[in-house]
Amino acid sequence: MSDAVTFRPMIEADLDAVLKIEFAAYSHPWTRGIFLDGLGKYQIWLMFEGQQQVGHGVVQIILDEAHLLNITVKPENQGRGLGLTLLEHLMSRAYAAQARECFLEVRDSNRSAFRLYERYGFNEIGRRRDYYPAVGGREDAVVMACTLVD
Repeated sequence: MSDAVTFRPMIEADLDAVLKIEFAAYSHPWTRGIFLDGLGKYQIWLMFEGQQQVGHGVVQIILDEAHLLNITVKPENQGRGLGLTLLEHLMSRAYAAQARECFLEVRDSNRSAFRLYERYGFNEIGRRRDYYPAVGGREDAVVMACTLVD
């Protein structure tokens, strides 16, 4: 990475740029309405490399638990460690908000994300059958959990 990576909370004015990345990265992306609804409920962080937005992540905090709802890196910026950088930031923010454990669901077919979560310290704790929409049907989710530490 040539430019410094920085983060800031998302505001409504960021929505078009966030959706552009979201739609480029996923076959079944979050919608404008989901992000708008989440602005008042979740921690939504944008990641920048220099002045360029390269990713975003969404974490829900309930008491001492966090739920990683979305983590997205711009497709052309993937494979350079930015996903781990974003995940580390999101988990540190969750810990700062008093969360001590984090849960997530990941598509069974998304092996690169699964490996990223394992590398961070997440472990598979279960599956949700037919959780995600998929081309031609539904896809299972792998449920993962991780203890958060300072």
